[in-house]
Amino acid sequence: MLRIRFANAGRKHVVLWEPKERIGNTGLCSAGHNGWVVLDRCGRHFGLVLNFMRDGSVPLPESHRELEEVLKEAQYYRVQGLVQHCTSAMQKQRDVYEGVCRIPMITSTKEEQRMINTCRKPVVKLQNNRGNNKYSYTSNSDDNLLKNIELFDKLGLRFNGRVLFVKDVLGDEICCWSFYGEGRKIAEVCCTSIVYATEKKQTKVEFPEARIFEETLNILIYENGRGSGPGGVALLESSSPGASQSEEEGASAGDRRVRRIHVRRHIMHDERGHGQQTVYKD
Repeated sequence: MLRIRFANAGRKHVVLWEPKERIGNTGLCSAGHNGWVVLDRCGRHFGLVLNFMRDGSVPLPESHRELEEVLKEAQYYRVQGLVQHCTSAMQKQRDVYEGVCRIPMITSTKEEQRMINTCRKPVVKLQNNRGNNKYSYTSNSDDNLLKNIELFDKLGLRFNGRVLFVKDVLGDEICCWSFYGEGRKIAEVCCTSIVYATEKKQTKVEFPEARIFEETLNILIYENGRGSGPGGVALLESSSPGASQSEEEGASAGDRRVRRIHVRRHIMHDERGHGQQTVYKD
């Protein structure tokens, strides 16, 4: 029989089995004064430790904080089986949490720069501000805007853990995709333009799904620092051979360029009057 007393909690336990047979090489194998083992512990989870030593298994708490407390007690008493049991349960909790896709919402330019500069993953940002519009929208613009948002959600789930997806609802653009690697902007896809239609200007939102998906795949070159070498840069620059000069504009940044892609499609005859031309917002 082993008698245990906790110094800072006033609790007492009497273990009704032989220490050498059940306790083995744990922190309970040495007796103290007058047969009592005095432990400078809380004693809150001691009953759980005893149940594991009796039965070889025990239900663990679901709370991550309580699970860490049980792990600390198991390490203190050197109950290796319970240590492994707690470690396995905590790993399962981490796996569940990693499966959740979290999308940060940008609230300021300073926050955006800090997030992009400190992130080791490629970054894809969707700037979506429907209220920042001087003119009315064309008939298909609302649907295309929703399609852009839906594609953003799908890409966020597909590349979760590999690419950081952020959303900006306070920017100046109505719908614009930006792609970052190693802390700098690599490419940009602007989905809005100003068009003439029925004696007034209107804002048109496009949905260049193939181009957005292509740029998302291109940004994976910068995953784990693989795009920092000359081979990665050369591969990225040659990844869009079909882009024309009118669709792609380079902005000098040292010896590197930012691909700014503005969607430009022909306007249908029923969307503008005769003799009127399209004006694009660059």
